[in-house]
Amino acid sequence: MSTQFGDKYRRWARVTKATMRITHKPGDAMQVDWAGETIPYFDTVTGEEYKAYLFVTALPCSCYIYTEACGDMKQENWLLCHVHAYEYFGGVARLLVPDNLKTGVITNTRYETRLNESYRELAEYYGTAVVPARVRKPQDKSIVEKSAGFSTTWITAAMRERKFFSLAEVEAAVAERLEIINTMQFQKRPGNRREAYLNEEKEFMLPLPRVPYEPAVWKQATIRNDYLVSDGQNKYSVPFDLIGDQVQIRLTKNTVEVFFKGDHVASHQRLATFQTQPVVKPEHMPEKHRRYLRYNADDFRVWAKNVGNSAETVVDYFLKSGSSQEQGYKNCVTLMKLAEKGGKGKLEFACERMLELSSLPSIRTIAVILKNGKEPERKTTSPADSEKYGITRGAAYFKKDGDRNA
Repeated sequence: MSTQFGDKYRRWARVTKATMRITHKPGDAMQVDWAGETIPYFDTVTGEEYKAYLFVTALPCSCYIYTEACGDMKQENWLLCHVHAYEYFGGVARLLVPDNLKTGVITNTRYETRLNESYRELAEYYGTAVVPARVRKPQDKSIVEKSAGFSTTWITAAMRERKFFSLAEVEAAVAERLEIINTMQFQKRPGNRREAYLNEEKEFMLPLPRVPYEPAVWKQATIRNDYLVSDGQNKYSVPFDLIGDQVQIRLTKNTVEVFFKGDHVASHQRLATFQTQPVVKPEHMPEKHRRYLRYNADDFRVWAKNVGNSAETVVDYFLKSGSSQEQGYKNCVTLMKLAEKGGKGKLEFACERMLELSSLPSIRTIAVILKNGKEPERKTTSPADSEKYGITRGAAYFKKDGDRNA
């Protein structure tokens, strides 16, 4: 009956609401999240409003927290905030407990947990293990949830009357409020967060590495025909034989690294500003592309001098015959290809014969001489050839009648 069902359901509901108090070990975990509220700031010229997002970190044992204002919640800021939090604490917790946001966790199911490559790299660098909270289970990181709400009250709400005109001003104000929070006396126990951390937890934290982690963003790309990859602003070269393959790109503030199936294949110094021309290393280019970049008038003349005097004269003519030297590059390149096929000696012979035939060298004529091994035949017009185009009367036909009769 419905009454009996209701009694059993209420009894079941009471039992399932049972909670367990967990004693947090010192230095065991660090919980991280973004606060829900944002802090507005304005452009001094246009008056446009922007939002600063609040990153919150908490150590469950001592309730020691770290907060930082960021211009966005993208991966680079997410990683940098972790680095700054470790520096602020002066140590690293054994576990790192984030939410399931995509900048940290790709998938988190009962069967597998896949971390973002950049986030996994950061955890390995600091010697900590990432244990994401269960999906839609905020109680798995309850301390940072409470700290985020606490930060919203004591930072965001406390500064609601202030007007900021840059992100730097917001960051400075948040840092000031953070010190107030961590030195505020507990309500139900003696001391404050900082004292609790220094006395109870600091010695159990893992040591920091000597050099702070440099955040790296990983992305995938398929190499196109120009054998270039992009960091979102500028382009950089990779070995041309990777065209059509998929590579992994590791981006840091100062470097661009490319990996193919785990092997490091390219590295570049990352440009800070936009440039129209890509960064290309000669060793990444096909041989014909490298050769093309070396084309210039001086190199053509040096090459021709090594072939012979006649070739040098022909090349000099090609470079000077147009209104610009570049107009003769094509003919010079063709000469070089002819030398590769037939040899420099034969090319010098062909150029010598060409200059004997004409003072205006022609690539076509030089090619014919090389092909036949001799100069092209001169065209002559014979009487038989003339008759093919009609009757030729001759000079006697046009004499006067008297002269013809004579």
